[in-house]
Amino acid sequence: MKNIIIVESPTKSKTIETYMGDDFKVLSSKGHICDLATSGKDGLGIDIENDFKPTYIINKDKTKLVNDLKKECKGAKVYLATDPDREGEAISYHLANVLGLDFDELNRVEFHEITQPAVKEAFSHPRRIDLNLTSSQETRRILDRIIGFKVSKLLQSRIKSKSAGRVQSVALKMICDLEKEILAFVPTKYYEAEAIFKDFKLELVKYNNSTNKILERKLLEDLVPKLTDFVVAEVTEKENKRESKPPFTTSTLQQDASNKLGFSSTKTMTIAQSLYEGKEINGMHVGLITYMRTDSTHISDIFKKEARAYILNNYGNSYLGHAKERTQKLAQNAHEAIRPTSVYRNPEEIKRFLSADEYKLYKLIYDRALASLMAPALFMNKKVNFTACDTLWSCSGQTLIFEGYLALAGKSSEALDKLLPDFKVGDSYKPLEINIKDLETKPHARYTEATLIKDMEEKGIGRPSTYAQTMQTLTKRDYIRIEDKKLIPTEQGVLTTDKLDEFFPSIFNVSYTANMEECLDIIARGEKTELSELQEFYQEFLPVFEDAKKNMPKLEPKKTGELCPECGSPLVLRKGKYGEFVACSNYPNCKYIKKEEKEEPEDTGIICPVCHKGHLVKKIASRGKNKGKAFYACDNFPSCKTAFNDIPTNEICPKCGSMMLRDSEGKLYCSNNCSDTDLYEPILCPKCHKGHIIKRVATKGKNKGNVFYSCDNFPRCKMLFSGKPLNQICDKCGSPMMELDGKIVCSNPKCKDNEEK
Repeated sequence: MKNIIIVESPTKSKTIETYMGDDFKVLSSKGHICDLATSGKDGLGIDIENDFKPTYIINKDKTKLVNDLKKECKGAKVYLATDPDREGEAISYHLANVLGLDFDELNRVEFHEITQPAVKEAFSHPRRIDLNLTSSQETRRILDRIIGFKVSKLLQSRIKSKSAGRVQSVALKMICDLEKEILAFVPTKYYEAEAIFKDFKLELVKYNNSTNKILERKLLEDLVPKLTDFVVAEVTEKENKRESKPPFTTSTLQQDASNKLGFSSTKTMTIAQSLYEGKEINGMHVGLITYMRTDSTHISDIFKKEARAYILNNYGNSYLGHAKERTQKLAQNAHEAIRPTSVYRNPEEIKRFLSADEYKLYKLIYDRALASLMAPALFMNKKVNFTACDTLWSCSGQTLIFEGYLALAGKSSEALDKLLPDFKVGDSYKPLEINIKDLETKPHARYTEATLIKDMEEKGIGRPSTYAQTMQTLTKRDYIRIEDKKLIPTEQGVLTTDKLDEFFPSIFNVSYTANMEECLDIIARGEKTELSELQEFYQEFLPVFEDAKKNMPKLEPKKTGELCPECGSPLVLRKGKYGEFVACSNYPNCKYIKKEEKEEPEDTGIICPVCHKGHLVKKIASRGKNKGKAFYACDNFPSCKTAFNDIPTNEICPKCGSMMLRDSEGKLYCSNNCSDTDLYEPILCPKCHKGHIIKRVATKGKNKGNVFYSCDNFPRCKMLFSGKPLNQICDKCGSPMMELDGKIVCSNPKCKDNEEK
């Protein structure tokens, strides 16, 4: 009879089965098989009066799967190889319980990467199920059930909010508190000055021997006429090391993927999961990264040795550095950071086996891990101070001495250098112009997913496995909306936070939630019992909850000022699945709902680029999160379901041929999210005055792949630009100006203006 291995994921089971040979069969539990029941008193599935005894039931959608597992495992040696964290341990515990396995048996296998050596090594050292860890998970689940069920039901009945949660409500409070701070902020005007010279620019540092902000513009207006000569007072040079960052934790991966790739935390974790579970590379299924739910920056000695050899062979001895490992508060340092399973699986070499997004995330993880073991970059920093009329001005520059880990990015020293002229103390310079800058203080920026996750981690709110789910829940519950990556609380989100602040101030706050996470870790270490933590929590929670139940007022729906045409009762605004609607206040006795007047769609005259039959028409969303917003859809619906949020145009993307859209700022971009359109705004051709100059990519010849700009009236007009054309005319010859290699030059190669530049 074959040995049975049970993992969480079907994808993972296929990968591991290829490693273990014919004596093993790998099955999947497809996640948790059990959860707390929703029957019994209060629907909690917890007997609070009997030492918080939980009642577990097999999830309805897992009944057949569990029965199949029982048949497969009967009489076989069973290994439990679920994920190496608190949730994974709980899944193994429930599997052992349902399958009737001996809890003293060494049948729990834990690995942090899905590669043949790591899996084989894990199976040579099986252990018992960690009952302290499962107790910690059970405590967490019971706490969440009590808070979630009791407080959520109260909020639903009183203010129509959908849910509350131990972590989600504190994250929402952080967003709402910041929003209140932003709204209460009163800006202060202040002024700065800059002096422009031929090859450099100076910033005013001290005025009247003070570095304080200048609050009166007239002070600078009176000063500027006196500033005729700027004298070099001091030149300082200092060597500066720029160290690479530690390898990724879950939090820092989500932050970087958001900032650099524009991925949501949910998307990041979904892609990371697929990289962890494995891809087929050159005919072999292999996991590409280590386990992606971790708060440790530790890297195994095996990977360090492999990476050092790789750095030595590919870059040289001087590029070898030391490991960057930081100990986070509450970090599980027995785990590893997120890293590639092999340094020899270079992103470029395996790119063809990955989707575009998988490649981007894998490269981010690979480069960060390798860079963490490389030498720092060395810069020579130069700072120059100037004096003028008892004021101090300065400029700074840098020169790359040694690229170190920056070699991974492949940037040239020219891209990293910021060169200054050779200054000597006592030299005097006359400015070309002096500008006064009108500025004002700004409030703290709103949270993005990245900054909220960073703040949650620093404050100890939640764990690596909860960040993505928290973001998803807040959006799904309509507590926040996301605009330009910024997290903005909705009216309902603010109301929810205000009521929780009013009635549960001791429960839903940062310090209490962080302390609770710490207690769960203490239980996992066996230093505290599940029962004592639950009793302590409930003694504090119950009186607060009973007070809220008694005193939290019910929010009455807002009246519209109209009367119901059927029963004469006032009409009120209600919220439903698809947004707000107007209905009778006498519900359920009267079920009248006012029908919304629909605007007639506005025909754009543009033929649908997908079905080529219908026209794109402008519509107004009547429900959902985009209710009231305009969008553009094919009038051949439902046969064609083409729709765009931005304005369609008759312009065609020069790279992929898709329709171009115009955003809210009036800029064009490709509807196919083509990476090469960069919102270029075509200009009227200066030669034929009929076509437009559009961006193209050469498809053949020695310049294949290069960007150029030409008239779309080709072949009648053969106007070409080697750089990006601008709506500016050359003062010397009257030809159009263009942007080339970061400089603005005349498009006429014979123009003397270019020779001077």
